[in-house]
Amino acid sequence: MKKVLLTGAAGFIGAKTAQLLLDKGVEVIGIDNLNDYYDISLKKLRLSEITHSKFTFEAIDIEDKNALLKLFKNHQFDVVFNLAARAGVRYSMENPDIYMSTNAQGTLNLLECMRIHETKKFVLASTSSLYAGLPMPFKEDLPVNTPISPYAATKKAAEVMAYTYHSLYKIDVSIVRYFTVYGPAGRPDMSPYIFAEKLLKGEPLPVFGDGSQARDFTFVDDIAEGTILAAKPLGYEIINLGGGNNPYTLHQMIALMEKYSGKKSSLKLEAKFAADMDVTWADISKAKKLLGWEPKVSFEAGIRRLIKWHQSQNNN
Repeated sequence: MKKVLLTGAAGFIGAKTAQLLLDKGVEVIGIDNLNDYYDISLKKLRLSEITHSKFTFEAIDIEDKNALLKLFKNHQFDVVFNLAARAGVRYSMENPDIYMSTNAQGTLNLLECMRIHETKKFVLASTSSLYAGLPMPFKEDLPVNTPISPYAATKKAAEVMAYTYHSLYKIDVSIVRYFTVYGPAGRPDMSPYIFAEKLLKGEPLPVFGDGSQARDFTFVDDIAEGTILAAKPLGYEIINLGGGNNPYTLHQMIALMEKYSGKKSSLKLEAKFAADMDVTWADISKAKKLLGWEPKVSFEAGIRRLIKWHQSQNNN
């Protein structure tokens, strides 16, 4: 890889992926629409920390096909990393239209630009939410045909469209399904960020359900590294990127946060959302085989780093 397009560059995973690509000497053209789904200042903070001379940022929305066509005309990309997406299961139930236009139509726009300009490699970020209701640990060959949220449905649509362009136009496609990514400067709508902030401020932690629900938490640095490794020629592959160990419950996460913050929490129990999964757990044997990838950061070490970041932000 010499030059790549990275969509969602101001996002949690996108910004970390950009940094790791730049560390490897790759020129990165990063785009993001900087929408206000959550505080734009956090997105700007992430971008401000990418100071490499080989990084160029443009405020472009993947829904804007004309802007994308101009970008592709001006650059010859070796790889397109599509990490731009409307994320979050719960919000997708309130605003399904924007999920369809970004996650499905936006992906189609990128694939069309790749077809026209003969870009050969596509890496698509997808989600473990597709596995809802299936037996664990989740394997990539499970039939993910019954998504239970608009978010998961639009990600499935993006996956299927990527396969179509692989089949018709021989675009090499790697789809990476992420499992509950966490870490410093994370997404403010996710429990690790919310819990850390409220714990440090002495506020009750909002828990939807009884706290026994569990996730295969995966540290952002590991996810970014796996995403980059997936840029190798593979044909068409779907690959899980997850912790790969027994999932951790919300109660276990809270206990670790208490340990590294030195603070005691109180919980505010809320009703469980209908589209929330009780447990996620990735089979990552395919990632090990095809990419030589497995997570390096333990859950405890990751929570320690997360708490340290939140403490630094709250002290500013």
